[in-house]
Amino acid sequence: MQTLTQSVPDRTTGGILIENLRKVYGQGDTAVEALKNVNMAVSPGEVVGLVGPSGSGKSTLLKCLGAIIEPTSGRMTLGQDVIYDNGWKVRDLRALRRDRIGFVFQAPYLIPFLDVMDNVALLPMLAGKANAQSRVRALELLTALDVQHRAKAQPSQLSGGEQQRVSIARALANRPPVILADEPTAPLDSERALGVMRILNQMAKQAQTAIIVVTHDEKIIPTFKRIYHIRDGQTVEEAGEGRSLD
Repeated sequence: MQTLTQSVPDRTTGGILIENLRKVYGQGDTAVEALKNVNMAVSPGEVVGLVGPSGSGKSTLLKCLGAIIEPTSGRMTLGQDVIYDNGWKVRDLRALRRDRIGFVFQAPYLIPFLDVMDNVALLPMLAGKANAQSRVRALELLTALDVQHRAKAQPSQLSGGEQQRVSIARALANRPPVILADEPTAPLDSERALGVMRILNQMAKQAQTAIIVVTHDEKIIPTFKRIYHIRDGQTVEEAGEGRSLD
């Protein structure tokens, strides 16, 4: 893997900070408290695991942090900007998701009728970057992830591991201070799963991105230096093994 050479924006210096976050669905007797005073901190350049059983609140937390649903109360900071403090502090949530948060999912969700280059260049172009500039950025990322030779291929022509690397390139395209990865290794075998984690850790360090990985995957849990367990809507932090990926 090659090292990215772009400068890191100052906005990445704050990482992720979640303070006393609550989310309640419904009202009155039917109210369900999905998140109960959740607290998390992820530094720039750090990859942190988020684990817990189904129904524990992982998806709700990720959707709140990704500005997909609104919390009930609490505070969230991305980079140096408070985005939520008992109410949204950002007017355009769509632009926030597009420009400030990178998403990596279990399925790559690549656009099937666009080639690899266009899949990665699309987000910068939607953010107003020139076509040529967006393609330079896309090629830089594809090269760093060793899939530049597939730039003109259609998603259907890629292997599963290649598709996931392209989805990571897309997540990094707008230089977001935050990446949220939801079960990114679930469909992969051990070698490819550890390869994805190696990429995420290298990209976190190179671009000083704060990354949260939601996972049930026992293959990758030993790679985290820090893990947040979420149970019944509450988080507990513990030290991970931090097993080497070299």
